[in-house]
Amino acid sequence: MVDNVTVTEEDDGMRLDRWLKKKYPDTTFSNMQKILRTGQLRVDGKRVKGDMRLVKGQSLRVPPQMAMAIPKNERGLTKKDVDFIQSLVIYKDKHVIAINKPAGLATQGGTKINRHIDGLLDGLVYDGVRPHLVHRLDKDTSGILLLARNPRVAKLMGGLFQGRDIRKYYWAITVPAPLQHQGKIKTTMAKVDGPGGEKMRGVSEDRGKTAITYYQVMETAHTKLAWVAFWPKTGRTHQIRVHALEMGCPLLGDYKYASHQQLLEELPQLPNMLHLHARRVILLHPVTGKKLDITAPLDPEMKKTWKFFNFNPDDKSDPFADME
Repeated sequence: MVDNVTVTEEDDGMRLDRWLKKKYPDTTFSNMQKILRTGQLRVDGKRVKGDMRLVKGQSLRVPPQMAMAIPKNERGLTKKDVDFIQSLVIYKDKHVIAINKPAGLATQGGTKINRHIDGLLDGLVYDGVRPHLVHRLDKDTSGILLLARNPRVAKLMGGLFQGRDIRKYYWAITVPAPLQHQGKIKTTMAKVDGPGGEKMRGVSEDRGKTAITYYQVMETAHTKLAWVAFWPKTGRTHQIRVHALEMGCPLLGDYKYASHQQLLEELPQLPNMLHLHARRVILLHPVTGKKLDITAPLDPEMKKTWKFFNFNPDDKSDPFADME
């Protein structure tokens, strides 16, 4: 039997193929593509492609082989999984969720990655709608990860990120301390093949994309290392890690771009991990327009480093308050 569905406000702006995957999860990807290619699925009576964006009020004709599939109400999350993802929530309202992602947990799946934030989001379903990732953090980076509670909000938040209308502050430990206590780093970056595989590197202007980062030294342990706040104005892959390296003071525990094995051997009290934490996000709420300012406590392991050097892990100051 044919299923006739009207697009709701919650699904406004969502890609058709993602909507179909959410509504009819028992349909395989290859079958979905065949149904779209042969025109068996129609939107307002017209043939469409999977990458089209749905608009509130549109009418979808879904063929029997999809309409008769039994939707999966759960994806096999255990109570332990649900309790875990819910324990990460540090802010939520009807439109936005913020979680404090632990270091070592990937944002999305990939090769040899079976456990990740995206796979746990069924534990945060609200009014029957699964939240959406609107940006990502590297697996080894801890801190704030924002989620949209429906496709319409996801679209609005995507616009905020693209327009750079969000301030994202990161805390890190650099080795050694930067020579200047504050500054701006501007380079052109691109992925480059080399020893150890593909990495982001500084390249000539015609080969990459502009990357801009502000930094402020918060405290130092002599010149050996420093607690530094970073504000990436652009969002390039590994931007802070590469800019710290280019300053001559890479991040502690960043074995992709540098090694501080000697320091870690000298100070076995320090956790052997990447010391990079997405500490704070400041933005205008995508729906209400009011200022939203969210802070994430340090990763428990990383906090050991702050305490070892008598740095203040509860500092709530804004190191970039006077900057543009």
